[in-house]
Amino acid sequence: MVQVGLLLSDVPTSVSPTRQFRDVLRIVEAAQANGFTYIAIGQHFLYGDLRWLQPVPLLARLAAEVDPEVRLATQIMIAPLYPPVLLAEEIATLDVVTEGRLVFGAGLGYRPEEFGYLGVPFNERAARMDECLDLLIKLWTQDEVTHHGRFWQLDGVRPHLKPVQRPHPPIWIGAHSLAGTRRAGRFGDAYACPPETPLDEVAQRFAVVRDGFAARGKAFGPQPLRRNVLVADTTEQAVVEYARVAQGRYLSYARRGLDVMDESEIAADFAAAVAGHAVVGTPDEVTARLVDIVTALPVDPLLLRPQWPSMDADETIAAIARLGRDVVPAIRAVTPRTDLPDGIEA
Repeated sequence: MVQVGLLLSDVPTSVSPTRQFRDVLRIVEAAQANGFTYIAIGQHFLYGDLRWLQPVPLLARLAAEVDPEVRLATQIMIAPLYPPVLLAEEIATLDVVTEGRLVFGAGLGYRPEEFGYLGVPFNERAARMDECLDLLIKLWTQDEVTHHGRFWQLDGVRPHLKPVQRPHPPIWIGAHSLAGTRRAGRFGDAYACPPETPLDEVAQRFAVVRDGFAARGKAFGPQPLRRNVLVADTTEQAVVEYARVAQGRYLSYARRGLDVMDESEIAADFAAAVAGHAVVGTPDEVTARLVDIVTALPVDPLLLRPQWPSMDADETIAAIARLGRDVVPAIRAVTPRTDLPDGIEA
């Protein structure tokens, strides 16, 4: 069956970190009670009026809170900001603590200021990402590592800490660009397609990954897919409510440098601007659209975002409960496709 995951949200800094953590525990409890079997969290640093709890310590705690069948995912960590040795040992430790239930999701990052805060040149991020991924795999799979790269040098080091999962936790590469999609084909175990990618582009991106896997002799299978969702009693109510909770965040993304959508279009006609990717409507409409996606494309898991910074924990839990009642069972009833439909080319 197609698994369903929850994408946790950032929250306003007006919410204390202690309250944010307590809310996360409530939200995660609601998610697993409603059929969600992946919990995923993103990452940012010095994020202004919004806050992320950092994923490694948070997921380590959540590992003790969730049921054994629930997997925990970094979705995504900004890999070029880390020295690979540090990241390799952090992720290996997290895989041990989660008892082999970790998914390591990594991405390039898009905010120049974050790189400045951490002393990493923004214009080197793609090259650093590639070398970091290459070195992570070596550190997780080899008994002795020698690496002479552009940024990092290791001579005959013997890793003392390896993940539980073999050869390593699944590596999901998240990316908005086609270059990032190709990176997933070269280095990853899957491509985590962003929520803002229009549905008509998803199949093409999966084909890019499939071709990259083929060049490595790696089998292609179901891919994770992220979607933003909202369910209401009527289509009109859903559209209005989605604008209320999400429009400000889309505008914030655009202003912070995520240029996948046009700020003026988001402001002028939000419903039209998000129609190509957001799944918004009645329970029947949302269910039909999501089932169509996982039936037509090789998707597993389907990661849903029902939470936005403008929503409190009670609103989020209510949204999760409605998805669990009205939508999740139909998705979980679908057997995942293992390949793309005929004729899909990169």
